Amino acid sequence: MKVLIAGGAGFIGSTIASACLDAGITPVILDNLSTGRIEFVEDRIFYRGDIADRRLVDRIFAEHPDIEAAVHCAALIVVPESVEHPLRYYRENVGKSVEFLDALVANGCDRFLFSSSAAIYQPGDDFAVDETSPVAASSPYAQSKAMMERVLEDSARAYPLRVISLRYFNPVGADPKMRTGLQLARPSHVLGKMIEAARTGATFHLTGADWPTRDGSGIRDYVHVWDLAQAHVEALRRFDTVLTGDGPRYEVINLGTGNGTTVHELLNAFNAVLGRPIPTVVSPRRPGDSAGTYTRSGRARQLLGWQPTLSLEEGIQHSLQWAERRDSVLGDEDPELVTAGRAPSPR
Repeated sequence: MKVLIAGGAGFIGSTIASACLDAGITPVILDNLSTGRIEFVEDRIFYRGDIADRRLVDRIFAEHPDIEAAVHCAALIVVPESVEHPLRYYRENVGKSVEFLDALVANGCDRFLFSSSAAIYQPGDDFAVDETSPVAASSPYAQSKAMMERVLEDSARAYPLRVISLRYFNPVGADPKMRTGLQLARPSHVLGKMIEAARTGATFHLTGADWPTRDGSGIRDYVHVWDLAQAHVEALRRFDTVLTGDGPRYEVINLGTGNGTTVHELLNAFNAVLGRPIPTVVSPRRPGDSAGTYTRSGRARQLLGWQPTLSLEEGIQHSLQWAERRDSVLGDEDPELVTAGRAPSPR
């Protein structure tokens, strides 16, 4: 089996590509390297370019007519940045995705896995959600995911297209084999900030302590990125069982652990794995922040036969291991400098 992975040089996309390779599935990677890394596609079929480049997508299918499905992981993901630059997020995450989808339909690719987000949900009183929970995106980033889900659902009705939207909760960790991990030297998410504090002595800012949760900090469902990648492998394997073509042609599936962990609890777990406390202060909420959610759904287990196998502590440990290894794997912090010096032969 061969699959096209858009955004396959990024954190999640490269991990999915590794899981596919381990499972005997051949990934064909499309990435413009705006945030992805060239090192993550070494010895893999790789095309550098934009998902909205119709000629390039047509060329990929001409050179790989045996592609059976597409996995769409290419997106901007930083919530505060989306509040500051909403037009950029709608252009990159919605406008270009529509162009990409149009090219896939034209090339006869009728199986589509979409990387969506649990950020689109309106949480209930207990912060638990399932696939039927109301959608109320609270940031331009989340809105872009909700918009694309609507585009995909409408397109699945109109064209020979079947779509599974996988709504991620909060990925942590790295490939346990340390092939790939977070490409950014200073990630903006909470675990990245904890690791930065541990490595540099900087103060970790716990943003928001007045949420209506059990300890006032935000609550999240932290799922190991390797477990997420395995879910994609199972979705690819079972695609024709989940969506037979005779019934509904669009499905949404939550990918989370089912456990709600507050930021205070994550901090305690991090300090325990690290073996020492990091300096911490409480700070105001950031623009676009929300109290958070966790999944209560069993749909992934029912439809995909998938459930997480790796713990939060393993996710923290793998993140710390990758942080120690990152600079030796990636070297230069600037993706464009790395790309300019060490790009593979262009396709």
